[in-house]
Amino acid sequence: MKAYIFPGQGAQFLGMGKDLYESSAVAKELFEKANTILGFRITDIMFEGSVEALKETKVTQPAVFLHSVILAKTLDDFNPEMVAGHSLGEFSALVANGSLSFEDGLKLVSQRALAMQKACEITPSTMAAVLNLDDKIVEEICASIEGIVVAANYNCPGQLVISGAFKAVELACEKMKEAGAKRALVLPVGGGFHSPMMEPARAELAAAIEATMFAKPICPVYQNVTATAVSDPEEIKKNLIIQLTAPVKWSQSVNQMIRDGATSFTEVGPGKVLVGLVKKINPEAETFSA
Repeated sequence: MKAYIFPGQGAQFLGMGKDLYESSAVAKELFEKANTILGFRITDIMFEGSVEALKETKVTQPAVFLHSVILAKTLDDFNPEMVAGHSLGEFSALVANGSLSFEDGLKLVSQRALAMQKACEITPSTMAAVLNLDDKIVEEICASIEGIVVAANYNCPGQLVISGAFKAVELACEKMKEAGAKRALVLPVGGGFHSPMMEPARAELAAAIEATMFAKPICPVYQNVTATAVSDPEEIKKNLIIQLTAPVKWSQSVNQMIRDGATSFTEVGPGKVLVGLVKKINPEAETFSA
């Protein structure tokens, strides 16, 4: 079975999508439609803007979404039997499997980005990568710290990202190193995503998701929150709302997809981060980049 996977924030690069825009009439039309929906020319920033401008959450998230979704729509042999996306990538996956329209997906991603940016401004928060430490030890250390710090991204064996309030994350990093972590490094991100620090954003996004029409998808989506196959539109919506403050169970999702019959994983979007993680989760898995 063919699985298609969609990257999240952090996969962006300057010039992303320019070749698509120039070589495909379908892609050009969709990019121009996105400029109209967003109310600014995101293509100018993606194709020839500055790295700083592209790094802004309100730009990054729609940019990665657009690159992924438009690339999927221009692939000749795109016929997914299962899909999954990492964090923001879940929205790309839901457009790719027909659960969300292109327009609604883009509007939700834009609202999500703005809500997250606002939440980051309310209370300073951050994330940190922890390498070569057992997941259980990471979880126990987080639970022992005063203040908010939680396991946020289960990326692959030996790579877990923690998230929360600045001081709590820094203290957790010290304890992780003492416990034998190869590295525990605070990341240059806008805030503590996938933690309780995103509660204001979750509340704001919930209203937008509830007001959006979700259809029955052509194939299951393996959602970050459950790491299981979901096809019911109401369940998809519920999990999408929880996603902002809950961990991304990427390792668990990939393992479940393999158990459910995935024979190949194709990453659709900027970069090759996810196929790299898939190989670390299961070295035998067949991987491709679109």
